[in-house]
Amino acid sequence: MKIRTLLIIAIYCCFVTTSFAQTRDVVTNAFSSQLDSLVEAYLPQASHVGIYAYDLTDDQPLYAYEAEKLSRPASTMKLITAISALAHPQGKEPFRTEVWYRGNIEQDTLCGDIYVVGSMDPEFNNEALDSLVNMMVALPFCYVKGNLYGDVSMKDSIYWGKGWSWDDNPNAYQPYLSPLMLQKGAVEIEVTPTTKGMPADVLLTPVSTYYTITNNTQTATPDAGKFNFSRNWLENGNDLIVSGNVDRKRTARVNIYEPEKFFMHTLQERWENRGMLFSNRYAFKEMLPTDSCSLLMAYETPIQAVLDEMMKESDNLNAEAMLYRLAWQVTGKRHLSADEAIKPLQETINALGYKSTDYRIVDGCGLSNYNAVSAELLVAFLRFAYSQPAIYQAIFQALPIAGIDGTLQSRMQRRSPAYKKVRAKTGTVTGICTLAGYLTASNGHQIAFAILNQNHLAHRDARLLQDKICEFLCGYK
Repeated sequence: MKIRTLLIIAIYCCFVTTSFAQTRDVVTNAFSSQLDSLVEAYLPQASHVGIYAYDLTDDQPLYAYEAEKLSRPASTMKLITAISALAHPQGKEPFRTEVWYRGNIEQDTLCGDIYVVGSMDPEFNNEALDSLVNMMVALPFCYVKGNLYGDVSMKDSIYWGKGWSWDDNPNAYQPYLSPLMLQKGAVEIEVTPTTKGMPADVLLTPVSTYYTITNNTQTATPDAGKFNFSRNWLENGNDLIVSGNVDRKRTARVNIYEPEKFFMHTLQERWENRGMLFSNRYAFKEMLPTDSCSLLMAYETPIQAVLDEMMKESDNLNAEAMLYRLAWQVTGKRHLSADEAIKPLQETINALGYKSTDYRIVDGCGLSNYNAVSAELLVAFLRFAYSQPAIYQAIFQALPIAGIDGTLQSRMQRRSPAYKKVRAKTGTVTGICTLAGYLTASNGHQIAFAILNQNHLAHRDARLLQDKICEFLCGYK
């Protein structure tokens, strides 16, 4: 009797287990079918998409659609760069711009040289420069009988990444890369209308004699043409020109050619305006260990500040700065090339169990037309970050929040099921629209996802597909 009872229990348990498995399979199939239907309904005509979603709470895949196919990541490439950088033991250290000297201080004179050593701090702005100026004038000397050098030896002299579009110049989102950059190597203009037909008022930041400005604007005069702010970039010049009709306050930014000279010129100019005297104009020279220099001062930018701007506002300079700094931390080398800079990213891919040779990475920000990754690879990086609390906290804090801020401020807004539940990095270049990050499902589960859409004609259509998928996943139970 006891054996018969045990047999009945065993058969029942087997039936329940089988029924549960069958039910789970039915739910999974229904889930995938609904997502397949969304893709079929909203995928922009003639384009293709790679999608991967992973339940981090249950540690299992949720959905895959062409997840292994290669695509240009656009700015979701910044996730790979940031996560790789933060995984390095020195990844949380601040960016430092240092001022060193060699020689002797005799009364009010420094008999020797000053070196300003750049580490490619992408957030070194007008206020940071003034901070260095204030620290310098507080020192016990006011005359430098020697040379003022800028040290830009951290990377090579190549200004742009491989596959960057030359005709994006002079837009500020494509800066000339250098270890010494002031205000992201760009000048911002604020233009305010005055009397009708008269030139508008112009305010430039940072103020410097390194560039010139020509004001060809007219207030409230439609015949003056469209408002425009540019420079003579075809001649690699820094003659800024603002023109056109100004009917309201306008702001714009352009990059500056040779940003390291912009930095040093403006720094020396401000030191001199505060009473510092230099026997020579600035030049550029690498500070060598044999130079026996001493540290005078340093300005630091926290890594989270760099990361926040990199993710929230999709800042390309911040991503490239993080890429080169990581390579410098890994190798200790200077005069780094782009090929050397991307090696740590390739090593991280291999460490995650993938083959870096199956992908192509040529920059850290995603501007290049040559990058090629998959949705599955992006999610692998997101999964790794999630497994490391310090990295996850930094990334999660920096990512744009759906309907709230950054590049997701105007998407998945208040009435959307995904409102505030999605934190993700956007990516947009011509024909490419991508989204990757984290979201919270209605059952509280954390999900990592990546959606890479390319070869579409209208970004709004690709974004609609992304938003629909995120809304569906946020309702996942």
